[in-house]
Amino acid sequence: MSRAPEQPRDPIAWCAALAVGFWLLALWNLAIPSAPYFDEVHYLPAARELLELGNFTNREHPMFGKEMIALGIAIFGDNPWGWRLFSSLAGALALFAIMRAAWFATLSRFAVVAAGTLVATGFHLFIHSRIAMLDIFMVCAIALAYWQLAAAMREPETGRRSLALAGIALGLAMGAKWNAVPLAMAPGIAFLVLRWFAGRRRLFLSRRGMPVPGMTLVEAFLWLGILPLFVYWLTFWPAYSFQVDGINEGIAAHHRLMLDLQTQVLQSHPYESTWPEWMLNLRAIWYLYENVDGAQRGVLLVGNPLTMLLGLPALVWCAMRGISQKSPAHGAIAVLYAVSLGLWLVAEKSTQFYYHYFLPSTFLLIALALTLDDLWRAGWKKVSGAVLVLSALFFGFFYEILAAEPLAGPDSFATWAWIDGWK
Repeated sequence: MSRAPEQPRDPIAWCAALAVGFWLLALWNLAIPSAPYFDEVHYLPAARELLELGNFTNREHPMFGKEMIALGIAIFGDNPWGWRLFSSLAGALALFAIMRAAWFATLSRFAVVAAGTLVATGFHLFIHSRIAMLDIFMVCAIALAYWQLAAAMREPETGRRSLALAGIALGLAMGAKWNAVPLAMAPGIAFLVLRWFAGRRRLFLSRRGMPVPGMTLVEAFLWLGILPLFVYWLTFWPAYSFQVDGINEGIAAHHRLMLDLQTQVLQSHPYESTWPEWMLNLRAIWYLYENVDGAQRGVLLVGNPLTMLLGLPALVWCAMRGISQKSPAHGAIAVLYAVSLGLWLVAEKSTQFYYHYFLPSTFLLIALALTLDDLWRAGWKKVSGAVLVLSALFFGFFYEILAAEPLAGPDSFATWAWIDGWK
């Protein structure tokens, strides 16, 4: 008699442990700097106005991220902990969701650990988990959505619940920042394409075939089309109650205003950059560099110098595997990177910054994790493990200017500003 195939054990405990560890590290000195820094100077006043429903400010961005910041202030007070605690929770939840998505996509324990390690030490997630900005809430919602989408494909018996949760998360992602819109559209389009190529006679009502057997295309449109838009609209509900400049002429008119504000031509900025510079990790942003809270401190948004570059050939490998071997996980991650970065190739936004690479860089690190998993399976275990160790070592070396730790003096930035674009 042949033995039953070995069933891999779900590493959910490892996922939880890594996410909690990441959260505790993000919490360390979360209240430093004690004054608002970088774009907190825009979003904190907007969050305070939300609590008072006085003057509707920062109208160019959707509401959900600012609502989360306002909720933190309402619960924990108008202080650094109230400003940033929900960002730290969103970062930890995003990391957990990324690992769960990797598990359902690959059923590989090493791929899960690799994805968690690389994203946790990739700099972007850590920095944005410690600042009251909108990006972390968008990334968290996208991660939750794609976790549930992967779960629906792996376990179609619970597909309806998973797609409903994915739809809610997609709506919240768009409600945090518009960067998420292409990624919110992708699941519904993918569902349609897969059913179309399955060649079913009853395209809209057939329950057979990928990506979620038992689910009709009509029902999928409800969960992945109608529900996200409804949730997105709900995030604007408080804006109808502002005393000054509220939504008085309807949601469509308000979105025309948002689009006008987003596409207005702004003056050039010393930190502005372009997508090729993002891909090559050539242009960083100093979120903070001054003497605050009794010491010289800095926060440098830059990608992990090792994994940002290793991730580029990993993306090519994933694209090749997706095409030649029809590996769904590899192909999907290459497409998601291209979609999330492609937005910035066509966006009518006059000034762009490196933090816009947060989403694409996350997919890049997951592509690297899948590539390392392939090397691990091929017997190159020392190489795969060494990349994870080196990524963590780079994180440790840069930690002081990722977490606003005290620096030796005003010229300390030179220790980490290796190229002119990082100064």
